[in-house]
Amino acid sequence: MNAGLDLRLVPAALAVWAVTVVGLLAGWLVAAAVAALAVLALPVVLSAARFRVWARGVLGVLLLGGVAATGIAVRGHGVAHHPLRIAAEHGQRVMVEVELTSSPRPLRGAAFGARRVQDRSVVHADLESVDVGGRRLRAGGSVVLLVPTDGWRDLVAGQRVTAVGKAAPPRDGELVVAALQVFRPPGEITPAPGWRYAVDDLRTGLREVSAAVLSPAAAGLLPGLVVGDTSGLPPEVEQDFDTAGLAHLTAVSGANLAIVCGAVLVLLHLVGVGPWVSAIGAGAVLVGFVLLTGPEPSVLRAAVMGAVALLALVLGRQRSALPVLAASVIGLLLVLPELATSPGFALSVAATAGLVLLAPRWSAAFHVRGVPVGAAEAIAVPMAAHVATAPLVAALSGEVSLVAVLANLLAGPVVAPATVLGVLATATAPASTWLAELWVRLAAPEVEWILLVADQAAAIPGAAVEWPAGAVGGLLLAGAVLVGLIALRGKRVRWVLVIAVLLVAFVLVPVRAVLPGWPVPGWSAVVCDVGQGDALVLATGHPGEAVVVDTGPEPRRAAQCLRRLGIERVPLAVLTHLHADHISGLAVLLADIPVGAVGIGPLREPAWAMDDVARDARAHRVPVVPLLAGQRASWPGLVLDVLGPDNVWARTQSEDDANDASVVLMATTPAGRVLLTGDIELAAQGRLVSSGLDLRADVLKVPHHGSRYTTPRFLHAVSPRLALISVGDGNSYGHPSPFVVDALTRAGARVLRTDQEGDIAILPGPQGPRFAARGDPLRAAA
Repeated sequence: MNAGLDLRLVPAALAVWAVTVVGLLAGWLVAAAVAALAVLALPVVLSAARFRVWARGVLGVLLLGGVAATGIAVRGHGVAHHPLRIAAEHGQRVMVEVELTSSPRPLRGAAFGARRVQDRSVVHADLESVDVGGRRLRAGGSVVLLVPTDGWRDLVAGQRVTAVGKAAPPRDGELVVAALQVFRPPGEITPAPGWRYAVDDLRTGLREVSAAVLSPAAAGLLPGLVVGDTSGLPPEVEQDFDTAGLAHLTAVSGANLAIVCGAVLVLLHLVGVGPWVSAIGAGAVLVGFVLLTGPEPSVLRAAVMGAVALLALVLGRQRSALPVLAASVIGLLLVLPELATSPGFALSVAATAGLVLLAPRWSAAFHVRGVPVGAAEAIAVPMAAHVATAPLVAALSGEVSLVAVLANLLAGPVVAPATVLGVLATATAPASTWLAELWVRLAAPEVEWILLVADQAAAIPGAAVEWPAGAVGGLLLAGAVLVGLIALRGKRVRWVLVIAVLLVAFVLVPVRAVLPGWPVPGWSAVVCDVGQGDALVLATGHPGEAVVVDTGPEPRRAAQCLRRLGIERVPLAVLTHLHADHISGLAVLLADIPVGAVGIGPLREPAWAMDDVARDARAHRVPVVPLLAGQRASWPGLVLDVLGPDNVWARTQSEDDANDASVVLMATTPAGRVLLTGDIELAAQGRLVSSGLDLRADVLKVPHHGSRYTTPRFLHAVSPRLALISVGDGNSYGHPSPFVVDALTRAGARVLRTDQEGDIAILPGPQGPRFAARGDPLRAAA
């Protein structure tokens, strides 16, 4: 691309990366074979190296690739033949003694069972010994523990504990001996080194000071900006950051470290300190920051990438930065080969490459065209990072954010001051609370601005568009980006591209969101595509008003569905049962749209979910009302009858029975009768059929995402013309069951799935209900 770039180490870095990935995914035998081939090829290349310049480069690639393959083969063999791995293959119960290498971190995301994900935490640890079948063995290796948050939350890295759990094989592509499912508190706890507790106190101090001064969302964001601690960040804010392309701000990355070290370099330069002292000072801060965030593989990766970014952007040595980046990749992969399959590592390398290769050029080009230096860098840096990482993000998420560059341009200028002020608050919190609060108050406007940018960017119609996921999607977008970068060299092409971007931003995106015939006029019910969960909307007959039944597994998707439908008021939001895949969108719904009441069934389990629902409803002054069998609610275009569960029976159940205690509703609409079943399974279906109630319906919301636990007898009693299955694409539960789909099809029902159709609207028709998927033409039920 540029004669000034030193590309000599790039092939070696790519070779080491490729060999490491192959060894991790294909196994140690394949890695050993690659190492043997490298050894066999060495004499041939070595003899040619005396006469041909290219052969020297090949020699370097073979040497480093062979070293990487040998290392991964040796490590992989040790993991594959580890006694704990053998126990994991048989699912044995074991007792282990481990030293924690990370603090327990609550799992994030929606849960689809009786327990929320946040009740479980993940801990990484080094194995000291293992007791298998009464035989105690001294053995090393890395393990992952899935533990109850209660009882483990106060532990810190460096402590030694014993744990009893069921061993299971880890995920592919990891040099982890086993994963352990642990359900008890740890035993035989030993103290960690003193500096670990000091670091934990610093992080705790930042959280406490932020909570005392900032709004809840800002108090969750500031620790994320500083040390990557997102434990207090509301789920809806995380969703906003994902959609707006700002999620990288809350991960410990090279950018965090570059900001902090860059601030130190600037300060030392202002006081007249020489370059060597400045470099030592920045290095000391780099080490301290790594200790503060935790010296884990992801943080060490970030430290190296941050140092490379500083070299390119702060010290201005673009030519030397690329070899340093390549050498850093080689060194990190030889020491920490598990990084080769880490999305975070790939994103860090891509972002740093963008900063090294693209940002300086674009900044200079903007400056030549009259843009001030500071503004030029503020524009070029986020653009370069986004362009470089976009193919990877698309491959991982299956979507491309159309607002990411704009959101990063708006948020970028305040990230550095907010981060630096947060670091100052962290450092001073143990000694002076008032001084720490002062720093946090100074950071408040910047943090609130970032939150505002994320919220407004995520709310733009068409903020993110779907894109093929996986390697194919990533390569397609990478090709498009490469073609675009080459084409941008022509002046005419640049003008054409500017016009195209403006058309997309101001014409095509709004048209995509508004004009494809959505919402369909006259709809009676809509099943929202919220992934692996439920959210259904029933028109009441009043313009802009609808009843909502369940709110899905993610914070924003249900509210976005209602926004697309033009819903401005919800008189009743029904939660069929208190599992996370049915209630996780309630908080955002209550914040976005006026809600008259939240209705729930007689079973108030699991307790954590009931507490969350009550807290969110109380915060918005919305009453929580019981829904009991036999109740009826009516509006001009909707009648709701509560068919189940049996009130006395439901109150005697535990949280393990929450599915069968789902609220069952019969909705009478202009499109016909719609039976809404939550997640009821065999027992509740049997009780409904035996109750003598008229279950016949034109439309059935199939129970439990079409799981196998649905009886033909129940389906026969309903005899629907349309069967709606709310299910996530590629879910790990096997939903919907082919047995249930076949049974419905044989009974004459048209089966519609949100993973295939998206949002599905039901409308009245002259010969029964009709349906339309979002943007598709109307179709009759049969």
